[in-house]
Amino acid sequence: MSEDFYEVLGLSRDASEEEIKQAYRTKAAEYHPDVSDDPDAEEKFKKVKRAKEVLTDEEKRSAYDRMGHDRFEEARKRGGFDGGPGGGAGAGDPFGGAADFGGFEDIFNQFFGGGNGQSRNRPRQGKDLRTSVTLDLEEAYRGVEKEFTVTRPARCGECDGTGHPPDAEVRTCPECNGRGQTTQVQQTPFGRVQRTATCRRCEGEGELYDRECAECGGDGVVREEATLSVEIPAGIRDGQSLRMEGEGAPGPNRGPNGDLLVEVHVREHEAFERDGDDLRRQQPISFPQAVFGATVEVPTVEGTVEFDVPEGTQSGETFRLRGKGMPRLRGRGHGDLYVQVQVVTPQSLNGEQRDALEAFAEAGGEEVDVSEGFFERIKNSF
Repeated sequence: MSEDFYEVLGLSRDASEEEIKQAYRTKAAEYHPDVSDDPDAEEKFKKVKRAKEVLTDEEKRSAYDRMGHDRFEEARKRGGFDGGPGGGAGAGDPFGGAADFGGFEDIFNQFFGGGNGQSRNRPRQGKDLRTSVTLDLEEAYRGVEKEFTVTRPARCGECDGTGHPPDAEVRTCPECNGRGQTTQVQQTPFGRVQRTATCRRCEGEGELYDRECAECGGDGVVREEATLSVEIPAGIRDGQSLRMEGEGAPGPNRGPNGDLLVEVHVREHEAFERDGDDLRRQQPISFPQAVFGATVEVPTVEGTVEFDVPEGTQSGETFRLRGKGMPRLRGRGHGDLYVQVQVVTPQSLNGEQRDALEAFAEAGGEEVDVSEGFFERIKNSF
């Protein structure tokens, strides 16, 4: 899959914003890890999402067109935008969702001049958050609605995310004269360089308020404990994630919330070992059952089934019960159950049993010395 964002979405470089969004929806549906069979679906989904984020942002797209893919990504990494190296994303946030409004814009402005600060103040989508839930194998087999509690950032209800009371007095920031940005001119060996940066005093708003919101301390965001419920499909595997749209962190400047990614963990089972969509278990059988063959009952996740043990079965042999494993995602049948039989050696024999086995051994031409452990000798002969 190409690295170029336009090629990732299958678009020309003059595509409209609506065409970009439509292409994103199509590609996202194709490569979403929850529905795609492509082994590289998760990586391709990330590329599609990244392409859409950049090309639907007017400022980022302009920079991308000017700089090209490689220089753009290098600038993003150096500036720490979107949580890249050096940006300190996640500091103080257990979800790794700390907001980062600078970085890339500073580099862009340093190369191409300033701006009026409006791009910083427009609504932006919030960060995605992560949490996890744990299931039993039986719950993963049937599918389940799982309730869980998560502590997450939320828009302050007292100030509606503005950071100040509605009746607070407002004045123009004297540092930037209401522009939201400051400009510095530096003399370098390469000539005069103009650097435009977000105003640190008003944080790009262009206005100052005489009071901060008492509830959020001026941040516009508080921590809340929310109880949510997620539908987990039958057949989900350990380590897979589900996306809950709009349940993530609130967006800066009252932008839309990000998403909540719920990672699923499936507990180990005492009777079954999972291998993808297949299950494995060990089944004890008696010595006569192994010799003469028998019909035995075998537990499965959804109940007990009968299984025919062939005559002359050896301890350790494995048999497949088709369709008795885990359901496959998207409703395409079940995996298989692999049953490994283990012949159980009795710890004691009554007189009749001992006489019968001695006769069996003698009929086979084997000398029997009961004092040395008869059954062990019989077992070793097989």
